[in-house]
Amino acid sequence: MLVHPWDAPRDDAEWQDWLSAHDFGQLAVNGPPGEPPFVQPLHFAYDPAEGDAVTHLARPNPLWAALEANPTVTLSVVDDHVFVPGPWQAPPGAPAEHGTPTSFYTAVQLRCTAHIVDDPAAKADLLARQMAHFQPEGGSARPTVGEAPFGRLLPGIRGIRLHVTDVRAKFKYAAHRPPETQDRIAAALTTRDAPGDAAARAHLLRRRG
Repeated sequence: MLVHPWDAPRDDAEWQDWLSAHDFGQLAVNGPPGEPPFVQPLHFAYDPAEGDAVTHLARPNPLWAALEANPTVTLSVVDDHVFVPGPWQAPPGAPAEHGTPTSFYTAVQLRCTAHIVDDPAAKADLLARQMAHFQPEGGSARPTVGEAPFGRLLPGIRGIRLHVTDVRAKFKYAAHRPPETQDRIAAALTTRDAPGDAAARAHLLRRRG
């Protein structure tokens, strides 16, 4: 992923704060020789203090052999994306039809070393961590080895602990455009008010200057 200087996060807190509210992504795992990568959609729980993310998948999932052969993976998350028509991006004083259409989006890519978790107690702890993240209000029984209702389901899954070794993050929201152009785009996003427009406008205004 190309990251221009004006699209780069200002600090780690910027992408970490965004990622804390975006916990569904795609895990890319290198396929066997001659085969394309596996790309698995999944929920995950990321903890910047621990420097890792945790998730789990069904035991019959076809990616396990590839993951065991090469545990270097990428967890990719993309959101707050919109299409920006060309006229919105025209430079000040230029004809509207000279503006360049583009996409706005936020993307965070975590390069990780994957560790498969098969120990029943460790899987239960991993699931409890995910549930604490996604369902902090509780309401479900804690996964416990040998106990109903979830103990009998533990053999049917495998956990994954993703140790983050590198991060690439991008906030592509016209930060390099002149203020007049940014104002035009912000106003147009407000008027259009399509899905994603409000979030994109907030990023544009937050990052300008």
